[in-house]
Amino acid sequence: MKVAEKIERKINRIQEGTTFKYQQLSIDQSEYGAAAKAIERLIKKGIIKRVSTGVFYKPKRSAFGELRPREEELLKPYLFQDGKRIAYITGGSLYNRMGLTTQVPKTIKVASKVKRVTTKIGKTQVKPVKSYVDVTNENYYLLEILDALKDFKTISDLDKKSAITLLKNKISKLSENDQSRMIRYALKYPPRATALLGAILELSKNKYGLESLRTNLNPLTTYKLGIKKEILPTAPEWNIY
Repeated sequence: MKVAEKIERKINRIQEGTTFKYQQLSIDQSEYGAAAKAIERLIKKGIIKRVSTGVFYKPKRSAFGELRPREEELLKPYLFQDGKRIAYITGGSLYNRMGLTTQVPKTIKVASKVKRVTTKIGKTQVKPVKSYVDVTNENYYLLEILDALKDFKTISDLDKKSAITLLKNKISKLSENDQSRMIRYALKYPPRATALLGAILELSKNKYGLESLRTNLNPLTTYKLGIKKEILPTAPEWNIY
């Protein structure tokens, strides 16, 4: 079977709206030259699109035309390594998705402890950020919340009252095990994130682990986050103003 035919068969089996790399097409190293030409022909036909060098996606068709995959899907090849998650999207893109801001950033930040992700998705630049702990598929959603707590003061167009309510709801829906893990991760974060997490958890029924957050903070340090007591009653107890 010719390389072009082999690639077309593989791509036909790929679900629409998902990304893929050469490695997923089971191509021998000796076939890469022919494969590259076959891929270029499929791009010209509009069957697949290029995300970045060596990364492609199969467009999803709808009554309204082609649908571009979500950021998470477009960046999937960079967020996973050997099938394991090593990174996650953070910064403005994350806070927009969480509903904390309506602003759409010009750059996408990707956090990882083991890899610097630098690429371009269309006209959007992707920049690396160092994560505070190793990223896995079992903890990235906790790190997303901690990032929002860390960046609370600098999130663009943030309504503080709505944001506190949203974050309180997210944290309250976590299992006790997840809350316990989040507390452990928070100890690796800047003190302002630790303090804000403590103030939010203080309002919950489960106060387990709060002491470890307190002892990790300097009692003389204050955190100027612009959060009034009316918005978060426990804020002063954690030196948040």
